Amino acid sequence: MKILFLGDIVGISGRSMVLNNLIKKINDEKIDFVIANGENAADSGVGITEEICKELFNCGVDVITTGNHVWDQKETMIHIEKEKRLLRPENLIEPSPGKGFGIFISKNGMKIGVLNLMGNIFMKKCEDVFEASEKFLKKYKLKEDYDFLIVDFHGEITSEKNAIGHFFDSKATLVIGTHTHIPTNDARVLSGGTAYQTDAGMCGDYNSVIGMNKDNSIKRFMKKKSTKHFPALGEATLCGAIVEGDIKTGLANNIEKFIFGGELKNS
Repeated sequence: MKILFLGDIVGISGRSMVLNNLIKKINDEKIDFVIANGENAADSGVGITEEICKELFNCGVDVITTGNHVWDQKETMIHIEKEKRLLRPENLIEPSPGKGFGIFISKNGMKIGVLNLMGNIFMKKCEDVFEASEKFLKKYKLKEDYDFLIVDFHGEITSEKNAIGHFFDSKATLVIGTHTHIPTNDARVLSGGTAYQTDAGMCGDYNSVIGMNKDNSIKRFMKKKSTKHFPALGEATLCGAIVEGDIKTGLANNIEKFIFGGELKNS
């Protein structure tokens, strides 16, 4: 069982790269299920729309996760109630529209649990992520409620992401971080059998500041006159990970970084 996870899709550049290449990569790599974080996929680089969701589903994405920018396009609050394949963080302050967890059927008939969580440190206020995770694990079990479990942890700091990875070790197929847009070089299978990577990176133009126009971003850091943030528009790199799940145990046999095209691939 091969599952592809794509990091935060950023703006037109990242979205176009996914739309133009994902189906071929699915066929080339023999991927059975695809999850992508889409919270930056709108043209402005923040939020996601109903139309963009449709585009991503049509090109091979099975489930879209999000994070702190989930409501930046106001229509999402309505669309997420009817589109069960679009998730928001499970530990958002309640009541929040939509769901943070779902069980989906892969093309080869496997039940895939997808859990979307958001960190507490340097992030928008949400419920305690460890309490939410503990509550989740008391309710749902690997190989009982689903064949595989993928956890998207949308967080700012590496230590919090590390801790969540170990918290879910032996209870999830993959725990992977999103939000910081820079791929980390620590993809591995933990001692309990759960695949882990601190951050998947982004699907966007890396000739930028985490996907946004670099010159404008530098001006903002220097407190010089600048415009509102807007995405870089060069060729994007697709970043994420491919995890090979064991059908018998639901745990991971292997994880590999996935990097395709653009600035990173050509460096």
